[in-house]
Amino acid sequence: MTGSLAVSKGLLYLIPTTLGDTAETMDVLPVKVNRVINTIDEYIVENEKSARHYLKKMCIQKPLQEIILHPLNQHTESSAISSYLNSITSGKNIGIISEAGCPGVADPGAEVVKLAHEKNITVVPLVGPSSILLALMGSGFNGQNFAFNGYLPKERGERIKKLKELEILAVKKNQAQLFIETPYRNMHLLEDLLGNCSHDTKLCIACDLTLPTEFIKTKTAGSWKKQLPELNKRPTIFILGR
Repeated sequence: MTGSLAVSKGLLYLIPTTLGDTAETMDVLPVKVNRVINTIDEYIVENEKSARHYLKKMCIQKPLQEIILHPLNQHTESSAISSYLNSITSGKNIGIISEAGCPGVADPGAEVVKLAHEKNITVVPLVGPSSILLALMGSGFNGQNFAFNGYLPKERGERIKKLKELEILAVKKNQAQLFIETPYRNMHLLEDLLGNCSHDTKLCIACDLTLPTEFIKTKTAGSWKKQLPELNKRPTIFILGR
């Protein structure tokens, strides 16, 4: 009787990246990330150009032109995402590369991970920098009760309403409230924060984490009004707490 041996499924690796282009990869990424990258030749990525730049910076051994990159963005169809995992069923490992930080956290890679679990594919997250956790660690706020709220509403009235809701949660429940904004709108968000939060409410601003220009400071809203940091076009995490 003849037959073929069953092929073991490959793994889906979540590949962390640096939080900015000027960060030294070996300063913020474990050596294991480099080892894993050199065993993979197929990736799911947000942006092909920046993904190739990252892989080049990581000194991959395989020529870049031989690397397969599947785009994952707002234009990607659900059916295409499912096909991206086909190679795993034949035993190949695939990696997900985020634009910055950890795939799946405030990142479209979460959709791929969800699908992988439905297909009974093993997911392997690798250690890397998360701006969310780094900011929380450095804030002095409650690390046992916190919430990441992502982007706040674009419409100013709704945004201010949301900020007041988050302030209440932060102060009354001692629940640190984290949120972000598109970097070029950081100063508008800061203006709304300082103009609508209580003078005594504490605000942590964590900017350019892991980069040479890193800045992280916690002060009351009243104190921040006396000296505003320059946050324009700089990746920033805002945290309200007590």
